[in-house]
Amino acid sequence: MSVVVPTLNEERNLPYFFARLPRQQVAEVILVDGGSVDRTVAVARELYPELIVVHQTRTGKGNALACGFEVSTGDIIVMIDADGSTDPAEIPRFVSTLVDGTDYAKGSRFRPGGGSEDITRLRKLGNYGLNGFVNLLFGTRFTDLCYGYNAFWRRSLARLDLPAVDLPPPPEGGKLWGDGFEVETLINIRAAAHGLRIDEVASMESRRLHGVSNLNAFSDGMRVLRTILREYRRIRAEREAGVSLGGGVVDAGSAVDAAPVPPVPAPRPAGADPLRPVPVPRPAALVEEG
Repeated sequence: MSVVVPTLNEERNLPYFFARLPRQQVAEVILVDGGSVDRTVAVARELYPELIVVHQTRTGKGNALACGFEVSTGDIIVMIDADGSTDPAEIPRFVSTLVDGTDYAKGSRFRPGGGSEDITRLRKLGNYGLNGFVNLLFGTRFTDLCYGYNAFWRRSLARLDLPAVDLPPPPEGGKLWGDGFEVETLINIRAAAHGLRIDEVASMESRRLHGVSNLNAFSDGMRVLRTILREYRRIRAEREAGVSLGGGVVDAGSAVDAAPVPPVPAPRPAGADPLRPVPVPRPAALVEEG
């Protein structure tokens, strides 16, 4: 299992994160740093010497995740925050869901057993409206659209089609679509549109321990809305043109039959631990030495 952790000045939050990490199940932790000016990378290495450090190629959470996915080698990929709002001790719950036959384990604060101590009334209202809009357009039954705690099998990664990490940033500044906080919505929609088997996993969101969030409820909410509309137009155009997306839209909340996902390319030796990764080539250029 590969755990991908975007960071930006999270030095004081890392002791909590690594203390709660179920190390016996984790093959690698990939810290993707967005240009921290504190001791984030140094502290993370002190707490977890086996750490893999990656410096993202553009800006934004989406790009950070894409950079981490690019160098990951585990059969299972977990995306999680480092600010203390998401609990690494919940990782086995996500893994269990995947091992039971799901392609994509989607965290939800609004399923029974989940909750949030952090979400504001405005953000909750916005999430509710955007979530309902996606369910209406795509026939899904998501309960929590904008939550970044998710896990999926490596074989599903190509279906997500995130912006390539080696693309240049827009010449006028800003972010490529998929590089910002809208990445969570983008992943959820594409997983559903490609017919992946999706299960929502109840998760508890706590308040950020230290520091200030980079999320802007209005501007990031508008990016999410535009992402929904762009994805709807793109998917509809591809279907009208006869381009197969690999299956219909699935319901969230319980695993359902969907189009088959291509198997993991590398064969696993008989008797091997199903949670240990089959070696995958890692792009050396992204990984920080030392």
